[in-house]
Amino acid sequence: MTDLVLHHYPTSPFAEKIRLVLGYKGLAWKSVTIPSIMPKPDVQALTGGYRKTPILQIGADIYCDTALICDVLEHRQNAPTLYPEHQKGVARILAQWADTTLFWAAMAYNLGPRGAAAMFEGAPAEVAKAFAADRGAMSTGMTRSRPGDGTAAYRSYLRRLAHMLEEQPFLLGAAPTVADFAAYHPLWFSRVRVPVMGDILQATPAVLAWMDRMAAFGHGRSEALDSAGAIALAAASQPAPVASEPFQDEHGIPLGSQVTVAAESFGTETTQGELLAATRMHYTLRRTDPRAGTVHVHFPRVGYALRRAE
Repeated sequence: MTDLVLHHYPTSPFAEKIRLVLGYKGLAWKSVTIPSIMPKPDVQALTGGYRKTPILQIGADIYCDTALICDVLEHRQNAPTLYPEHQKGVARILAQWADTTLFWAAMAYNLGPRGAAAMFEGAPAEVAKAFAADRGAMSTGMTRSRPGDGTAAYRSYLRRLAHMLEEQPFLLGAAPTVADFAAYHPLWFSRVRVPVMGDILQATPAVLAWMDRMAAFGHGRSEALDSAGAIALAAASQPAPVASEPFQDEHGIPLGSQVTVAAESFGTETTQGELLAATRMHYTLRRTDPRAGTVHVHFPRVGYALRRAE
């Protein structure tokens, strides 16, 4: 079975979400450390344009967005499950809220003046400026909360999470679901990445206890791989056959067309390729790179826009 290769960097909150899923499932994986800001030439050799962190590589198949990566890891090893049969719908909806609404409230708080100063303490001023410019470019056109507004919302969301945890160890019951991993990573950023901001969590001890239970899953078994090795792996591999799920045409764009796929909001860089699949849950594009060879790049449908290439 082809290795799981995670392209990430240690302080990425969305990467922490996936690292923890790998730990929960006890999976072994290869770890490729990538830059936190552009340029990311080796990432984009694999994705064709998408630049958000993390991405998951399995041979010549490249999976973008943590919502899809969670599905892929569930398919690789379905126990323990992220999607209990009687909770699939609520777990996915809660995870989507956590990855968007909760995340952006938390980051408005985390990267306020005090948090930003702590995050870049001791670093040259150019580092903070480059990070701010990079994330500003990623969020062009977005409405971002100011720190005060984000803080108020974050406090409310923490209280609501605490209420869910008063009589059960995880958000939806006795075992974690995908919702727990999605809700954990913005809070992890407060507690671990900018601990000077972690005091906001003290008002919700049930949340802190849950975070301890989540952190105990660890990150599984990882082995370092450099980005050149990951690109060579893609070039030496053949993409897996496209799943035989029905074509769900919502755009009037036939399979085989040249298309672009891009996130609807944050990080809207486009990936162009041949549309191989548009199923109920995801898109698959075939593209060729001079270094990586022929790869299949996969995106979730929810949160991404499909367009015919001009």
